[in-house]
Amino acid sequence: MAVSTRKNRGTRPLVVTLIVIALIAGLGFAYASPYIALNNLKRAADARDAQTVNQYVDFPGLRESLKQQVTGLLTRRLDAHGNGNPLAAIGAMIGVALIGPLVDAYATPDGVAALLNGMPPRGEPGERPPTPPAADNPAGANGPAPASRGAAQPADQSAGNGANPAGGDAGRSPTPPQTTAGYRGLNEFAVTYQHGAGDARYSAIFRRQGLFTWKLAAVNLNE
Repeated sequence: MAVSTRKNRGTRPLVVTLIVIALIAGLGFAYASPYIALNNLKRAADARDAQTVNQYVDFPGLRESLKQQVTGLLTRRLDAHGNGNPLAAIGAMIGVALIGPLVDAYATPDGVAALLNGMPPRGEPGERPPTPPAADNPAGANGPAPASRGAAQPADQSAGNGANPAGGDAGRSPTPPQTTAGYRGLNEFAVTYQHGAGDARYSAIFRRQGLFTWKLAAVNLNE
């Protein structure tokens, strides 16, 4: 009995140590989980892997957010340039009528790829998501994308400068934007894009669904 008791006492510190290690590993994975989701989503979107994209995007939430954000974009544009100009008002009404098709175009793997490559909607008539560089050039997908850096180092990250405006021409691959990624609360994680000092910024927003699951659920076009 004495030998058995000593063995039990000897195993307790080991069990406690293993439990502590498991807790630390779990907390570390929980902290890194949005960076991992961002990395996986960007790779899937660039590859037009719709099945994987669906796992990381809350499309109903993204659609609603896009609708609100594009409406706000057009409203600000009208307020800035309207000044009682009837042509501007007509243009704004036409833009509002095109919100549905624009949202439909961006709530797709193509649109998600554009959002995660620094090419947000600009509220232009007939606008469709530009083709991201990685989709044009498969070799580009192996380059240092902002998302992959975020997953590898779970901390706020910055990437290279760019000169082209956000949402560049569909036939042109814009310079990669500056990006920062980080938590905005326990259940919200945002990736912010900016092409240069003084340029407008926008964010792709991930929200927690469960302990380790994150999905792209919203955008903010007026950071």
